[in-house]
Amino acid sequence: MKKSILLAAALFSSAVAMPAFASSVLTEKNLSLEFADKLAQSAIQACSAKNYNVAVTVVDRAGVVKIVKRMDNAGPHTVEASRMKAYTALTTRNATGDVMKSAQDNAGAQNMRDIPGFLLLGGGVPVKVDNQTIGAIGIGGAPGGHLDQQCAVDALEANKAVLNAS
Repeated sequence: MKKSILLAAALFSSAVAMPAFASSVLTEKNLSLEFADKLAQSAIQACSAKNYNVAVTVVDRAGVVKIVKRMDNAGPHTVEASRMKAYTALTTRNATGDVMKSAQDNAGAQNMRDIPGFLLLGGGVPVKVDNQTIGAIGIGGAPGGHLDQQCAVDALEANKAVLNAS
């Protein structure tokens, strides 16, 4: 009898507490592997059209690498540079060229370069759906960060319909 009462009390208290927990559950959009691959391939095409040999990294909303592609003749350093640019764009929710400029223009922000995993060079762009940052793309290897960044923007533009449909 005592066990039945305790069990009933426990079940009742968990049922009462459940609505409070239900409002704590988040629904978040994220990048699929298929879309990350499509985005990376679009970036490769944009850079290839300009004769840039690059590496492209796409990270999901948590900063975890979804895909990395390195073109033939891209330098070995381009893989890590592209990953760091993607991570920087994701965590700041801004294009890395803008983050770099902000750090250069603002003495208080100059220490951003010391944050582990950050790379303050153009070439990283967040992937957004509405106001949600769901991932980022980073490119390294073009002869200038602004050129890497333009390829990333071109890749996002080429896949705008997919993002708008999300």
